[in-house]
This record gives sequence, structure tokens and C-alpha cells, in this order.
Amino acid sequence: MSDWAPIAKEYDPLKAGSIDGTDEEPHDRAIWRAMLARYVPNKGVTGEPHLTLFVARLNLQTTEEKLKEVFSRYGDIRKIRLVRDLVTGFSKGYAFVEYKEERALLKAHRDANRLVIDQHEIFVDFELERTLKGWIPRRLGGGFGGKKESGQLRFGGRDRPFRKPINLPNVKNDFYGEGSSEKRNWSHEGTRDWRTRDRDQERSRDKRWPDRERSWAWGDSERERDSKEERSRARERKDRDR
Repeated sequence: MSDWAPIAKEYDPLKAGSIDGTDEEPHDRAIWRAMLARYVPNKGVTGEPHLTLFVARLNLQTTEEKLKEVFSRYGDIRKIRLVRDLVTGFSKGYAFVEYKEERALLKAHRDANRLVIDQHEIFVDFELERTLKGWIPRRLGGGFGGKKESGQLRFGGRDRPFRKPINLPNVKNDFYGEGSSEKRNWSHEGTRDWRTRDRDQERSRDKRWPDRERSWAWGDSERERDSKEERSRARERKDRDR
């Protein structure tokens, strides 16, 4: 607990998928993808990564000129790279701003986050692709953030930092296979076992379905028989009354 920090110092997809970084099992399939990914940062990107800001959630109509106008308030800018689609040329909604001085970088990181540009509240953070060891982008199942509705939340970043874990004794539970402190060696074989288990569950569910139909049919026949007996008793009562 002494070296705990709310912001990730090294990227681990399994930790990023956990609210306090203590999970031992991935809770969604995207984490599996990130753990199996072998991502290499884009070597075509130039500039000093430690002087570069990542700017996201931009209005698709926002231009480089508008970004330069806003971010030049914090210091001298060396370069702005607005990421665009290679085919259409349209903005993808995020950009990278490189400053000349670290002082300007820190000031923009502190003050520009959640600034409104073209009716959009932007998100500003340090560049992570070339500065955070083990970084896996969101398109491969990694990244930070994510929507709550999708169930693919990622923690350890500025937008959603880790929560401090509760100090609980490490009690082994053989029934659930818990308590293992060793780091698991994830492989493609593990993913196959996971998918095979899902298929087996679906097959067993399909096998149980005809039994349910038969039980429902048996229940219907029982109800019909009971109604016939009631009708026959009613006839007997009428005959007695006559």
C-alpha cells in the first residue's frame, strides 16, 4: 500500500479493468484482447512525447486554427496534430499539442481540461502512447475511461483514477479458486478454454429446453384432466337434485 497511486505508473490491462487494481480475472472480453495484444507505438510520430498533450472529445468541426488559438494562451506551441481519417479527411475528435516548454505544458494540463471549445467539453491529459510503459490503445481493448453503459470501464487515468483498495486478509477459497497471488500467464489457449466453457453452457441450456417443454405439456394435460373430473362431478350433482 505504500507505493499505491491513483494514476497508473505502468499500463496493465487487467489492473486497468479493475476499480482498485486488485482484480485477478478479466471482467470483459476486451481485456482479454488487450492482454493478448502486442502493440508497438507508431514510429512515424515525431516530437518530444514529454512535452505533448493529448486533447480528446473535440467537436468534429474544430480545426487546427481553433486549437492553436485556445492552447497558445498557455505558452508557445511547437506543433499541433489533429488526427483525421485517412479516407475521408474528417476529424476523429482528438489531437496532440506539443509545447516548447514544460512550464506551458503543465499549465495547459492543469487549466485546459474540461474547457468548452465549439460547444464541446474537452478532455486534456499527457500523451501516454510513448510515455506509459505497456500502453494498449482503446481500439485493442485497452486505454482508460470508457462508458458505464458498455460495461467496459478502465481505471488508472486522470479521468477515472484508481480507488484505494481496502486492506482485507488474503483468505484462500478453494471453491472459487481464489487466493492465488502469482501472476497468471495468459495465452491463446486460455481464451479458447473460456470460449469453450461458454459454448458448453449454451449446449446444456439447449438440452434442458425440450425437458421444459415436456413438463409444460404434461402440466397442460393434468389441468385438462382435472377440469374433466370437475365437469363430471357437476353432472352427478345435477342428476341427484332431479
